[in-house]
Amino acid sequence: MKKLNDFNLKGKKVLVRCDFNVPLDKRGYILDDFKIRQTLPTIKYLLKQGARIILMSHLGNPGGRINAKLSLKPVAKNIAKSFKTKVFLQKFYKEKGVKAALLGEMVLLENLRFYPEEEQGKESFARKLASFGDVYVNDAFAVCHRSHASLLVPKFLPSAVGLLLEKELSSLGELRDNPQKPLVVVLGGNPKGIETKIKLIRKMTQKSKTTVLLGNLIADELSRRRLGFWQSKKVVFPIDSVEGLDIGPKTLKIFKEKISQAKTIFWSGPLGKIEEKRFARGSFSIAKAIIKSHAFSVAGGGETSWFLNKEGLAKEFSHISTGGDAMLLFLAGEKLPGLVHSVQRLASRKMTRR
Repeated sequence: MKKLNDFNLKGKKVLVRCDFNVPLDKRGYILDDFKIRQTLPTIKYLLKQGARIILMSHLGNPGGRINAKLSLKPVAKNIAKSFKTKVFLQKFYKEKGVKAALLGEMVLLENLRFYPEEEQGKESFARKLASFGDVYVNDAFAVCHRSHASLLVPKFLPSAVGLLLEKELSSLGELRDNPQKPLVVVLGGNPKGIETKIKLIRKMTQKSKTTVLLGNLIADELSRRRLGFWQSKKVVFPIDSVEGLDIGPKTLKIFKEKISQAKTIFWSGPLGKIEEKRFARGSFSIAKAIIKSHAFSVAGGGETSWFLNKEGLAKEFSHISTGGDAMLLFLAGEKLPGLVHSVQRLASRKMTRR
């Protein structure tokens, strides 16, 4: 894949696929702008290079229909405030907004998922998007496991990875391919998406000197499925809990001991009901133990990153990923469509030049 510095972007219309899928409250205000903040370095770089920026993202799941409650208007305001400039929010099919980018104005296309063609992965939709730009930049790691139209644009435009995606691939790639040992993986959260977590456990337990620590809900689901993980010395199940809503003191002691010996640590999913302070103690103690270990530390998943940012602990980790399922699948060795298309485009261009 090409990087941003492989292109002369001055005066070019740069179409940037971002992940601005941020949580909103009932009034439409952003509750956590973590994902927006992570993309700002890419936008700053493009501005410095004199590019004409056209941003695009999805927000929530409107089901292919326009839903005013899921408009990207709050995101446009957030970005405008960050750069002290106007950000024009444009409906997808109105080319007037795209032309405004030629004058140096930043444009944000309205929620891509207002259009059913996005999630259907229609190439005609991707081609239309491609017509708005000269160069495509993928900075949306969290959706790279999808085969959505906005990720197919590299079929029609020269493409590069943004600074956020580059950072994600570097940090997660090191964790997946060449982690310092011992490696400790902490998996919490709820059983939703358990198949993805099972893939990750299987992948990680193939590595030497690796230990997987399980939260109560994940452990219960694996036990119900009788997958045999409890027979592996590499997988540690909790032995007590706090009302079933947090790991208990005995489990916490075991987990902290394993973490203290680690050189590399990966954490996805809280270990308790972190919305309530009395059930967030286990997760907080594990976070502090990870920081104290001075190991190369990566954490990710929406709830985990929200918790670490709320507690002011995120900056103490080596990397906080914006990904959820994309992160887990990448670490499990799965191919992500959003990355494959860029690689294919680059490969075909190289073959043409030969």
